[in-house]
Amino acid sequence: MPRQFGEAAERLRRSTVRILTQGARSEGSGSGVIWSGDGTVVTNAHVVQEKAKVELWDGTPLRADVVERDPRRDLARLKVDVVNLPASSLRESASVQAGEEVMAIGNPLGFIGALTTGVVRGCGPVRGWDERDWIQASIRLAPGNSGGPLADSEGRVVGINTLVVSGRGGPLGLAVPSDTVADFLKRGARPALGVVVRPVANPPFRTALLVLDVASNSLADYASLKTGDLLISANGREFGSANDLGTALDISAGNVLKLRFLRGDRHVEREVSVALPGRRREMV
Repeated sequence: MPRQFGEAAERLRRSTVRILTQGARSEGSGSGVIWSGDGTVVTNAHVVQEKAKVELWDGTPLRADVVERDPRRDLARLKVDVVNLPASSLRESASVQAGEEVMAIGNPLGFIGALTTGVVRGCGPVRGWDERDWIQASIRLAPGNSGGPLADSEGRVVGINTLVVSGRGGPLGLAVPSDTVADFLKRGARPALGVVVRPVANPPFRTALLVLDVASNSLADYASLKTGDLLISANGREFGSANDLGTALDISAGNVLKLRFLRGDRHVEREVSVALPGRRREMV
């Protein structure tokens, strides 16, 4: 590899941290990115729960506060009480194009600061799987890479590595774009209901959303939604896809979301109102 590439990789490695987590259900580890020198660390929401500890590139342990989580975009913001950390260089993900060489650094399978390289295959939703925007790259990722940086050949972070899916040419690594991270840090988490759903055909409705799981202490839990419920509309609008629920949550932020659903014999429609938190306003 060119010397410049190696130097960029080393700078990126120093901006990458190992995250050790402890939650009510499990313990684990992942990766994170020092986003700014004030102690802000970004990782995936699925990596951290209530508590976390950060280890710097040289093994220095630091206590981290989980400031905010956004399960819908799988992002989390941590804060460590140390300043002047080696912050990562950033690049707007909107400028990333297919064919670019990228690198990822993380802590997969116990290997600290492991480097892997690949090529961007596309940017945007993954057809037939998810309508969120992703940076899609042919790059080898493993458990422990989650939350770590995806960067260009100059070491500028363009995304947060999140998961691997099957693609036509083999496994694809998906990263949350850096522009999405910037929006999260500026405006806060999007409202989350706290359910895992799957679209199902349910005439006479366009689409129903089958509730597969309800997170403990979530808005859905407080609203007494249960696994097996069929969501059929939000604020009077029937669902065409699972993304319609996300749109309804965004539109209703700071207000009340009214959900209609079926339960049990699924012949009687029920309704529940959920008060949603608002998002931070942009400063102008």
